[in-house]
Amino acid sequence: MPSHLDAVDGVIRDVVAPNAVQVDSTGTFPRAGIDALGKAGLLGLLSATEVGGQGGTLADAAAVIERLAAVCGSTAMVTLMHYSAAGIIEALGPRDVREAIAKGNHLSTLAFSEVGSRSQFWSPLSTAVRAGGGVRLDAQKSWVTSAGQADSYVWSSKPLAAEGPMTLWLVPSKTAGLSQPAGFDGLGLRGNGSTPVTAAGVIVPESAMLGEDGKGLDQALGMIIPAFQILSAAFALGTMEGAITEASAHLTGARYEHLDRSLGEGVLPRHDLARMRLAADRERALIADTLAAITTGRADAMLRVLETKASAAETSVAVTDLAMKVSGGAAFRKELGVERRFRDSRAARVMAPTTDALLDIIGRVLMGQPLMDEATP
Repeated sequence: MPSHLDAVDGVIRDVVAPNAVQVDSTGTFPRAGIDALGKAGLLGLLSATEVGGQGGTLADAAAVIERLAAVCGSTAMVTLMHYSAAGIIEALGPRDVREAIAKGNHLSTLAFSEVGSRSQFWSPLSTAVRAGGGVRLDAQKSWVTSAGQADSYVWSSKPLAAEGPMTLWLVPSKTAGLSQPAGFDGLGLRGNGSTPVTAAGVIVPESAMLGEDGKGLDQALGMIIPAFQILSAAFALGTMEGAITEASAHLTGARYEHLDRSLGEGVLPRHDLARMRLAADRERALIADTLAAITTGRADAMLRVLETKASAAETSVAVTDLAMKVSGGAAFRKELGVERRFRDSRAARVMAPTTDALLDIIGRVLMGQPLMDEATP
């Protein structure tokens, strides 16, 4: 087993799993798990070895997210968003931040979704103007994972001066003018710290720009979206695996005499377990094929990237629904853990780009149309 998998399994066993129920029940940010991942070198998994990182691949990151999601969806989502941000920071960010991420001392996240443009992240309404010896950012971000907990945000805005749909910035989370509600109280992923973030006259140096002004969409499509899509699919797969494990253990340990009958209702739970297994394995195959398409530069790589999250998110909802069904009344008791995966799968499903948005983009690819239109506020 690769060392990064040994490391994540150890963190899960010692920290993440013992805290998963409390993180969910209290809506507490999984700080202990994130700190443990940092100490184990896993927050720096995608960082280059030249800055002290692990030099890992997207496939390595997907394996970590899958394992985490099977146990604690909130810890997995925080890590997923960190990896999604870390890639572009590694490519375009300052060396001191790259080194801090590599050492596990810096947690980052994406700040894309906004009030007004919502899931159409490619057309931000937030602004960037020169002021006060730097650049003033004003925005109403609708949801930011790890809001107030991360050390930095990969932030989108309208371009500063150039033509183009958007520009990206690296914004320290403690910058004056940033604010967010105290906490998150939602259906699922209750510990991932997702809240709105408001920027009111936030001043950053122009050097905080990631890449070129106006080229943010190209950078996002090349360095952020593929990672986010594949890691989201890995998250959904992990949620499925957790639900299958819980449901299988419940049925195996439940002394249901009718499960041994060849006819009657007892055969149905086994059929549903088989359906769950087949569905999860299909998603695993799609993720593996997508990673292969990216690695080999196949012509259908972008299509596969678009398909992964759309397919896995919907399949995860279906699988966790079946897990609730086969576990019967016990599934509605939180100690079994099935209903936690059930809720987490639905929360993850609506993260932008949503399934409907992805299906529209996939259809555009198939019809040879532009991937995206202008957002309609």
